[in-house]
Amino acid sequence: MTQTSTNPPVQEPSVGPFARFLRATEIDTRLLGMVGALVAIWVGFHFYPGLRGFVEALRTGQDGAFALLSPATLWDAGAFLTPRNLWNLSVQTASVGIMACGMVLVIITRHIDLSVGSVLGFAAMVMGIVQVWILPDGFALNLPFGPQVSVPGIGFGHPLIWVITGIAGLAVGTAVGAFHGWLVAYRGIPAFIVTLGGLLVWRGSAFLLARGETISPVDSTFALLGGGPYGSVGATGSWIVCGLACAGILWLLVSGRRARQSHDFPMRPMWAEVSLAALGCGLVLGATLIVNAYPWPKGIVQQYATANGITVPEEGMFVSHGFAIPVLILVGVGLVMTILMTRTRFGRYVYAIGGNPDAAELSGINTRRMVVKIFALMGFLAGLSAIVASARLNSATNSLGELDELYVIAAAVIGGTSLAGGIGTIYGAILGALVMQSLKTGMVLIGFDAAVQNIVVGMVLVLAVYVDIVYRKRSK
Repeated sequence: MTQTSTNPPVQEPSVGPFARFLRATEIDTRLLGMVGALVAIWVGFHFYPGLRGFVEALRTGQDGAFALLSPATLWDAGAFLTPRNLWNLSVQTASVGIMACGMVLVIITRHIDLSVGSVLGFAAMVMGIVQVWILPDGFALNLPFGPQVSVPGIGFGHPLIWVITGIAGLAVGTAVGAFHGWLVAYRGIPAFIVTLGGLLVWRGSAFLLARGETISPVDSTFALLGGGPYGSVGATGSWIVCGLACAGILWLLVSGRRARQSHDFPMRPMWAEVSLAALGCGLVLGATLIVNAYPWPKGIVQQYATANGITVPEEGMFVSHGFAIPVLILVGVGLVMTILMTRTRFGRYVYAIGGNPDAAELSGINTRRMVVKIFALMGFLAGLSAIVASARLNSATNSLGELDELYVIAAAVIGGTSLAGGIGTIYGAILGALVMQSLKTGMVLIGFDAAVQNIVVGMVLVLAVYVDIVYRKRSK
């Protein structure tokens, strides 16, 4: 007689509800960690003034010091989590965030670009010269042979000035980036050396172009691209953007579910889909409420009312800023770059090159041409960032974009882009830029010196790289 034994079925270890939620919704845990770090930074900077006041009251023996620890008192003492500061924070993040989207591609393919800040400054100076010195009054062209040729101007305030200026800035940035990519791909010069040289060359070229002068003011329409009361879409426009964004989120979820079903891929539970929709639309709705809660300054309101024949009531008139144009530009860049990286052959090639350059070339990918395209795209985004930065400053200065290359690289790395190549996301880079700008803004609000700010940013960058190394070791 033969005795058979049956092994009990292997049971999966029990997990908590939060782990089940993450597994069902497929939310990236690294993204969740960055969001948690961002929330901690915001809350910490907001409550820091109140806590500092409490410590000072204890030190001086002030009566009722512990009353300062009440939640209402701590909240009122803070200035970080206010509509005004959060609106300004979003505008300040736009310039670095736009360039960080391009830096993701560069780092994924195992390169680096140290010149983006100088390219931004050079493109901004070119645009300043075009819109202030050349287009309004024209210019004279001295040919080597023949008479002098005079090109007439189109006058100040012409509706095409901002268009021509923007095209010039984008063209300059793209050309510089393509030139860097050509040196890297076809001449075999390491990207570190090429872009380090570019950092010096283009910063010096920007100085020589205007002889060290600051060019201002820029065209009034061009200045709207930098934000401000008139450079925003207002409350109505913001609600339209909110509606479109929520519709887009729902469409992405529905189309993604249909695609999974058509290819017999595992499906997320319906409650997970609903949770993702509610979470995404809730974030958009919250952002809309915040930007609409930030009013125009009273002086701007009075100027606007006088110009349009509006009588301002005695209690004042509330006019919302709404979403700033630079923020909408950043969101647009993020969407386009995400589609480019996840839905096109170009994006697949980028990840393939970053994963294994030799294998990518053997599989038929023209890696050299791809490197030129990637650096050209990085230059294009640097030119776009130059538009936003110079428009926000209402001028082109020699210091514009200084140290931006460090903040852009830090934003990409903090956002999860691996310096070893092959790993990185666009939304992670934008979130990393927001983390970097939150640190800078918070330290300014609480009165930290510039030296302390640099120390903190450097420590955060090193910590982000260390976290990436640990994460890759555990994922093997």
